Amino acid sequence: MEHLLEYLSLAGTAFLSATVFPFQSEVVLAGMPLADHYHVWVLVLAASLGNILGSCVNWYLGRFITRFEGRRWFPLTQKQVTKPEGWYRRYGRWSLLLSWMPVIGDPLTIVAGILREPLPVFIALIVVAKTARYLVVAALALGWA
Repeated sequence: MEHLLEYLSLAGTAFLSATVFPFQSEVVLAGMPLADHYHVWVLVLAASLGNILGSCVNWYLGRFITRFEGRRWFPLTQKQVTKPEGWYRRYGRWSLLLSWMPVIGDPLTIVAGILREPLPVFIALIVVAKTARYLVVAALALGWA
């Protein structure tokens, strides 16, 4: 497939942006359709898959991370977990539809793992949220919206 490395780079950027690392896959995705030699549907697919996989890593981290809470090297403060946990407890699994949002989205996916959200339900909601975001970004980049 032509441009495979670029598509994989986009997927990698999207993967990292779904984790606690500060990456902006939306900027990368928004710029790529302007080159006129990428297939937009492949761009959206690559970004979505990378971001969904990154969220799944967060879910797995959440499943096992509480064992290490309180240790000095622990990556999250209680404050970082409390707000998304409150949203999750208040709105339930449907709060995962906000997992695309900056700042709160990544902690929500970790909290879903901490609170033992079933993986199939988690994935279904994440697929909807993440794919919808990248569809909107691609549409805006191409001037469709």
